[in-house]
Amino acid sequence: MLAAARSAVCRDLAENTSLLRPLVDRFVAGETLDAALATATELTADRFVTIDHLGEDTRDRAQAGAVVDAYVTLLQRLADIGLADRAEVSVKLSALGQALPDPDADKIALDNARRICAAAAAAGATVTVDMEDHTTTDSTLGIVEELRADHPWVGAVLQAQLRRTEGDCRALAGPGSRVRLCKGAYAEPASVAYRTKHEVDLAYVRCLKILMAGQGRPMVATHDPRLVAIARRLAERHGRGPADYELQMLLGVRPDAQRALAGEGLTVRVYLPYGTEWYDYFMRRLAERPANLAFFARSLLTRS
Repeated sequence: MLAAARSAVCRDLAENTSLLRPLVDRFVAGETLDAALATATELTADRFVTIDHLGEDTRDRAQAGAVVDAYVTLLQRLADIGLADRAEVSVKLSALGQALPDPDADKIALDNARRICAAAAAAGATVTVDMEDHTTTDSTLGIVEELRADHPWVGAVLQAQLRRTEGDCRALAGPGSRVRLCKGAYAEPASVAYRTKHEVDLAYVRCLKILMAGQGRPMVATHDPRLVAIARRLAERHGRGPADYELQMLLGVRPDAQRALAGEGLTVRVYLPYGTEWYDYFMRRLAERPANLAFFARSLLTRS
């Protein structure tokens, strides 16, 4: 799959045939900003969105700068159409320079992230910094800490499958801290991560208990109805109302459940990716964990 991701022939086949279009059209909000904003406008009638301009693992400094410009334009457009209060942006630091072959890669990524945060503040929106594989965790959390010095609303993402995450939850559960808890999509070694679904589910609940008991804002990223139910019970136990935490799901996954939960008055946020880099995005997701292929195939067979 990684070889296919690097293959110009495979890319051309995917982009110029109808082979992947049903998958792409359901899970990606188009290749253009206008298409993404049209989808965001529809979704924000009853939900919230976090918009991801697709791209990662940038190895060119000029390309990282172009990603920043794309986010700045996105945030300006969100403000112009009056969606900034129901939208935020998700950014991957590897797209902003963290992966550059440069000793100052972290500083470059931090400076670029600061530009995006400043644009978000001007628009009245927020930013969440995505988490990637475990080798970047310390760097990413360090950059989030730096960003929060000026923008305390910057969100962090933690992956329940990592053995360290319970400790990270405790460190990040303070007042005003926004934390998105996901299971984790990366095929990590057993030395740093739980490997079975049962272990990851148990770790997810342990982490969720810490965040719900804390003083921050838990952002519960899961499509699992059982975990959603547990999150709701924990929120009630700790006196959290619907505005004090949120449920997050991917665009195109369980849309009927998303609408139903929002209809009950819960805060539901949809992860909305867009851009021309959809091919790399999907191939990397499938390569990181091939079981994702079965997940996406099943998702195509049901709208709920």
